[in-house]
Amino acid sequence: MSDILDVAVRLAAVFVAFLVLPLVLGQTEHKVMAHMQGRLGPMYAGGFHGWAQLMADAVKFAQKEDVVPAGADRRIFQLAPAVALLPYLLVLVVIPVGPGDAVGEFIDAGIFFVLAVLGIGVLGSLMAGWASANKFSLLGGLRTAAQLMAYELPMLLAAASVAMAAGTLSLPGILEAFHWWWVPWQIVGGVVFFTAGLAELQRPPFDMPVADSEIIFGAYTEYTGLRFALFLFAEFVGIVVLCALTTVLFLGGWHGPFGADGLGPVWTLLKTALLAFVVIWLRVSYPRLREDQLQKLAWTVLIPLALAQIALTGVIKVVIQ
Repeated sequence: MSDILDVAVRLAAVFVAFLVLPLVLGQTEHKVMAHMQGRLGPMYAGGFHGWAQLMADAVKFAQKEDVVPAGADRRIFQLAPAVALLPYLLVLVVIPVGPGDAVGEFIDAGIFFVLAVLGIGVLGSLMAGWASANKFSLLGGLRTAAQLMAYELPMLLAAASVAMAAGTLSLPGILEAFHWWWVPWQIVGGVVFFTAGLAELQRPPFDMPVADSEIIFGAYTEYTGLRFALFLFAEFVGIVVLCALTTVLFLGGWHGPFGADGLGPVWTLLKTALLAFVVIWLRVSYPRLREDQLQKLAWTVLIPLALAQIALTGVIKVVIQ
């Protein structure tokens, strides 16, 4: 009975994080972008420092009419937001936030599970683009497919280099094997993993599938109200998941600097928050890439760097042994 209660508590904590952290990130993005771009609106909604901006957005989405295009494939159109969102909840279950049992569920092949489930999430955009009966939405879905195929490989190769270094596919096992001297020679893999993850999330400067100045809003053009809000929520959950995975794989997770591991989950949250700030910073600072630039970055830069990282990891492992 105690084991069942323990699992229930851990899963409940994961679900609360799934609901709360993306909302905090969304509010933070409003504030950071307002400061960086001199946008005063989000700083005044509700009074003190714009605390009610997130609530105003929620009310706005809830009041919008739920429209399904007449020519759309209704079932797939309505299912797409859930397909885009739920895989991130499954990934959060296996991400360790602290030592010991501070993980929703332990999986031996955690890296394979995470990468496989993240690939499913992108299907939500493909389903939305195909089912909307809109040529611009279909074009956005096709761009999503091309982007997924280009950036899934460097992301997988970068994660493989960490698994080689640790000698395990388990995320808690990687953290148990982690040493701070890994950071200098795994940093290239970390940059590749983080960049490829941003591209899979379609975040700026990799937002070609939702290029509002070219194809309205890509695969999500026909979505309104709460269904559109679910896609936005999935984007923010994806940012949390990407930053948490980068923290676990390349920044030591719950390990603190100079052996200060006592804070445990606090270190994981701090590193994740720092990377989330970088994601917001990139959105404000860099323009959207062209499609040819996006593909060239993946195939001629990130994949060779990831392969070089794997080769370096192999050499270092042989030398150490």
